[in-house]
Amino acid sequence: MLKLALFFLIVSLVAGVFGFSGISAASAGVAKIIFFVMIVLFVITLLIALLTASALFR
Repeated sequence: MLKLALFFLIVSLVAGVFGFSGISAASAGVAKIIFFVMIVLFVITLLIALLTASALFR
């Protein structure tokens, strides 16, 4: 999924270079959304792993 965010970022940059500002803004917005969703999922997974690991060592 992070690869998808990078793809949209590259599409945004290329569209910006060629002057397609609408497409550039839209794909940059999608890249930001996907990136922040991935950060939230990472933090949730990290917390679950830490809680599970601490429960195993008690």
